[in-house]
Amino acid sequence: MITPARDRYASRSDRGAAIVQRHDPVVYGRPDDAPASGLDTTQLASYERDGFIMLKNFFSAQETAALMHEVQRLTVDPAIRRREEAITERGSDAVRSVFMVHKLSKVLARLSQDMRLVNIARQILGSDVYIHQSRANIKPGFKGKEFYWHSDFETWHVEDGMPAMRALSCSVLLTDNNASNGPLMVMPGSHKQFVSCVGETPEEHYKASLKKQEYGVPDTLSLKLLADQGGVETLMGPAGSVVFFDCNTMHGSNSNISPSPRSNVFMVYNSVDNALGSPKFGLTPRPEFIATRESFAAIKPVEPGYLRAVGK
Repeated sequence: MITPARDRYASRSDRGAAIVQRHDPVVYGRPDDAPASGLDTTQLASYERDGFIMLKNFFSAQETAALMHEVQRLTVDPAIRRREEAITERGSDAVRSVFMVHKLSKVLARLSQDMRLVNIARQILGSDVYIHQSRANIKPGFKGKEFYWHSDFETWHVEDGMPAMRALSCSVLLTDNNASNGPLMVMPGSHKQFVSCVGETPEEHYKASLKKQEYGVPDTLSLKLLADQGGVETLMGPAGSVVFFDCNTMHGSNSNISPSPRSNVFMVYNSVDNALGSPKFGLTPRPEFIATRESFAAIKPVEPGYLRAVGK
């Protein structure tokens, strides 16, 4: 009889909340493997230490305007708003997120393949990559609700069957992210520890969690310990900036009660060597628009220039 391997990142089981040391590397590639458009040695060390890095003014104003125009088009398109990929705020018809944007939009499909982004993802993850998930997050002025503290990997591990911490998120800032409109907040160094959460996950949990997550939410004591260790950093930057952050970095954001909207596009890159298995506890796999399963084929990068063409 074969004994099942012990889950190093067990969560939502009969155990209580716990903080577990990370068993996986943060940077899988070597600094000298860096492509011409990758991170330099100092940037890569910063990412490994903190679990994130912000690259300001990564995209030109023209490129950023073209991306923003495309996201606005998606959010007002009645056909898109009727799809299950469009998530509205609780108690409002304001669009909170649009998922699978790399399939719904040719422009954002090219963004997901942008050589400048893909090269950094491949450098950090040490392999070819594919898109695990993509989405546009929109926080309209006065109406945009918070995203509570969480580690993406905890959800992807339990609900999607992602084996290891070999994925990252790339957030492209389409509007200025400032102190008042609910920018991304992170806990530096939190990616080096895994927070095991409590609570039995209901079937089709995603239908509620995309509006407000209630399972896979860290306990307050664990959050305080992580914040005491590394603090909390607010990632403010001008439109066109890009943030890369590790799949296990604890992050969240406040509500937007300012007049200024906050719009970002997220691309989640996963290593082709870290393809999804079965979800934990016999859960039904989440829909394709949340967790890619149809194909784990490597992205074929495209040269910059496609956004300038769109903006003409």
